[in-house]
Order: sequence, then C-alpha cells, then structure tokens
Amino acid sequence: MVEEKMGACWSYTRDQFENLEKHTQWGIDFVERYTKFVKERSEIELNYAKQIRNLSKKYQPKKSSREEEESKYTWCRAFLASLNELNDYAGQHELIAENMTSQIIAELTRYIQDLKAERKTHFHDGRKAQQHIENSWKQLELCKRNFERACKEADRAQQYFEKMDADINVTKADVEKARQQAQLRHHMASDSKNEYSSYLQKFNQEQTEHYHTLIPNIFQKLQEMEERRIERVGESMKTFAEVDRQILPIVGKCLDGITKAAEGIESKTDSAQVVESYKSGFEPPGDVEFEDYGQAMKRTVSENSLTKPDKPDKSVKGKSKLFFFKKNKTPKQPKEALSHRFNDLMTSKPKMHCLRSLRRGGVNPEDCSHLPPEQRRKKLQAKIDDISKDIQKEMDQRDALTKMKDVYVKNPQMGDPSSVDPRLAEIAQHIDKLQTELQKFEGWLAEVEGRMPVRSEPTNRQSSVYDRQSNTPPANNNCAQDRESPDGSYTEEQSSEVQTKVQTDTEFDDFDDAEEDLLPTIGTCKALYPFEGNNEGTLTLAEGEVLFVIEEDKGDGWTRVRRNEEEEGYIPTSYVEVFLDTNTKGLYMWG
Repeated sequence: MVEEKMGACWSYTRDQFENLEKHTQWGIDFVERYTKFVKERSEIELNYAKQIRNLSKKYQPKKSSREEEESKYTWCRAFLASLNELNDYAGQHELIAENMTSQIIAELTRYIQDLKAERKTHFHDGRKAQQHIENSWKQLELCKRNFERACKEADRAQQYFEKMDADINVTKADVEKARQQAQLRHHMASDSKNEYSSYLQKFNQEQTEHYHTLIPNIFQKLQEMEERRIERVGESMKTFAEVDRQILPIVGKCLDGITKAAEGIESKTDSAQVVESYKSGFEPPGDVEFEDYGQAMKRTVSENSLTKPDKPDKSVKGKSKLFFFKKNKTPKQPKEALSHRFNDLMTSKPKMHCLRSLRRGGVNPEDCSHLPPEQRRKKLQAKIDDISKDIQKEMDQRDALTKMKDVYVKNPQMGDPSSVDPRLAEIAQHIDKLQTELQKFEGWLAEVEGRMPVRSEPTNRQSSVYDRQSNTPPANNNCAQDRESPDGSYTEEQSSEVQTKVQTDTEFDDFDDAEEDLLPTIGTCKALYPFEGNNEGTLTLAEGEVLFVIEEDKGDGWTRVRRNEEEEGYIPTSYVEVFLDTNTKGLYMWG
C-alpha cells in the first residue's frame, strides 16, 4: 500500500542500492562530459576569433604613402571597412567563448562539486542504515541459536532426570540432583526464549523502519538530486543556444556594414580619381609634318649647292634655329629635312626618358622631379602643407612654454624660469629648420608653377616647335639637364656628334632603334645575397645572379640594373659586386 501511494518513487528500487549508486555516478560523469564539450566549443570559438583577427590584421593597409593612395578609391575604403567589420565579427565570437565560460562551464563545475558532495552524503547514510540492519539481523540470529541450544539442553536434562527417576539402582540424592538440573535447563531455555522473542520483535520494527522509512527517504533524496541534475543539464543546453542567439543581432549589423560598404563603391568616382591622380600635365604630341625628300633631287652636286642651298620653307627655317651653336660661333648651313627630323627626336628624348624613369620607379628625389608637372605640383603642395602644420604645432608649443615661463617669473615658487629656456631654444632651432625646408619646397613649387603654361607643357615634336617659335629656352627638365646648355640650346660638341650620327640613312635607323631601347649598360654585377624587391621600382635578386648595370650608385645606396629588355629596377649596392666597363663610357652621349 505504501509503495502504491508513492507512485513512481525510487522506493520501488529499495533493494537496488548498488545499481542506483552506479546510475547516479553515471549521471555525474555525463555532466562532466557535457562541461568538457562546452569547454572545447569555447576554445574553438576563441581560436576562430583569433584567426579572423589575424586575417583582418594581415590585410590591413600598411602605414605608408601607399595607404594614402589607396584611401582615395571607394573600393579600397570599402575593403578597409569590411576588414573593420570582420574584426568586430571576431569580437562577437570571443564574446560567445566568454559567456560560455562564465555562464556554463564555471557554473557546471561548481555544481558538479556540490553534486558529488550531496551524493556522497546520501549514500553514506544509506550504507550506515544498511549496516545497522545487517548487524541487527546477525544479533537476531545469535539469539535464535542461543534459544535453540537452550531448548535442546533442557530436553536432554529432562530426559536424563526421567531416566534417573525410573532407575531403582540410583540413589535418591542423584535423582534429586538430576531434577534440579532439569529445572535449571528449563529455566535457561525460558530466558532464551524471552530474549529471542524480544529481539525478534525489535528487529522486525527496525526492518520495517529501514525498508519503509529510512531507505525510501534516502532514495527520495537521491531521486530529487538526480532530477535537479537533469534539469540543470537542460538549462545549460538552453543557455548554450541562447549565448549564440544573443550575438546574432550584432553579427547581422557587421554583415550589414560589409554590405553597405560594398554598396558604397562607385566605379565612376574611382575612374575620375585615377585621372586626377595620374594626370601628368603633358599634352599629346602634334601631327607629324610631311618631309619632302623630293627636294634633294632638285639640288645640284656643285660646290655652290653645298654652300648655298635652296631656300627652305618656313617650317624648315624655323626648325634650324634650335641647333645653332653658341653666339660667338659661326652657324652651320641648314640641315636637310631628315636632319631636322632627327633634331626633333633629340629634343623629345629627355621627356621620354623622364616618363620611362617614372614608370620604372626607384629612389625618388626630394624635389619630386621624377614626376610629371601636375603630379609634381601636387606632391610639393602636400609637402608644404605638412611642413606648415608642423611649424604651427611647434609655434603653439613655443607659445605655451612662453606663457609657462611668464608664470614662473611672476611666481618663482611654482618653478624656475630658466628651466624652460633649453626647450625654447630647441623649439626655435626646429622652427628655423622647418622654415628653411618650407622655403626650399616653396621655391620648387614656384619653379613648377612658373614653368607650367595655361594648359600643359607640350612634349616630343611640339615642344621643339614651341621652343623655336617663342625663342625662349626650354624647361630645365631634370632628365635633360646634362645635355642642354643654360640657354636651352645644345652645345657645339653635341651638335658635332649629331652630325656624325646622321650621315646615312642606315645610321639614322640604327639611332632610331637605340632611342627605342633602354639605357645602355655600363658594366655587370653579381648578386652576393638574395634580395626581395617588394617595393615599386625595385628588382628581386637571387644569390649568384648576374645582371647588367645601367646606372651607378649616386650615393644613396642603390644601383640601377637590368635583367632583360622588360625588367629594370633598383637594387641595394651592398648586395652586389659591381664590375664597371670603362670602355662603354662615352659611347653614348645620353648614357
């Protein structure tokens, strides 16, 4: 009846003490296993977040001028925004790991310790009750055996008395002794019976209490403990899912940010920015003029024809002025149309060389003379703005120190006024240095702006015509300064070299091919160490590789070399052993 009232109670299993002990231990092992599972999931989230952060950091733009260039384009800014959002996305996975550690792993670890302690207490009480009932049972068995032995001895004593009483040969004293012995045994058997009966009643009561009260109570506590454990595991699983669900809105915002950044890419704006960034200020070359080679057939082979040529047309007459010798020299007779054409190529050569140098990259000069006029102006202006900001910053700092010194003068207890003087002198020197540098860049900027016409400076063949017709000296191009005289015309020695190179059509063709080629080699070099040419304008080296030297070290630690017709660049001079060929120097007048 009691078991029916208790329903699905563990008291049904009161005789399965050991099995319940194993079951509850298996439940605790399961909680520990689930805690380990959550811990490994947390480690996975941390590693994933770390890898995402490293990935985002790896593709972040470097702190260099290249970063400023990339920031101009919408697609570069969109990628940078995507990297930042990805970094926030990694932070959410770190939050998952943190919440799992604090809300699940730490809580379950403490709960497992409490669960083990509670289980140990309940099973200790159960073993104690079981040991007590076993001891009572042993005591009852002992009383039962004593009662049985006493009854047997009483029966034997009674039988012995009856035997002695029936024997006529036995004395009366022996019969009386046997009778007393029988009575004693009967009395002892009666005491043993009473003791056995009393202990049996006590054992039955203890057994009833053990199986109906003590053990059911212990098992009921174990059942409640097991149910709490199961509920706790369920709550942990819910928390496991909730931790993930809590970050979904933030993750969604990160993904929305990436989408918004991608939608902000504007191809037209980027295309216009390319034009703005790489606009050179040069104008395209004009039309090629017709060269009338038929005039040579009208000339005679007389000496007079060589000294007094036919009057050239206006275009040829204008061209010949560019190649006059110095003013104190007697001018040569006008050249033929082929020679004029060659002079045009010579005039355009410096600018072609500058553009080639710009394309190849390398160590850039401080005055940005390697850049086209428009780009050079922008770079110089940006440098002037930066220096002006530095000067203003230093002046603000100087004013603040001056005010501090005035306060120290008025209130000597606050500080020594002379302690500020060294810093003021240092700032003054720095300002003077910055102002000197500012004047230098402003001079270069004024030089560029003074040379740039309303539009852009003509190039190639048009530049020759423009210089001759305006009768003004050409711009002192950085790449042509070694071939032009201060007044813009070529020197006598160069003109004589030109005349020797245009004697025949074959020689002119050879020169035309040489003009299209790259700079001539002046020697060779052998790589002593490998070098990774990661920067623009540099060349990658392999140890032992032999390259052609086309430009010596100018003192900046870089040598310009060529691997083949398509690959040129700068390499560290200390990485190679240079072998200059002195025979090659002077063979080219623009080498």
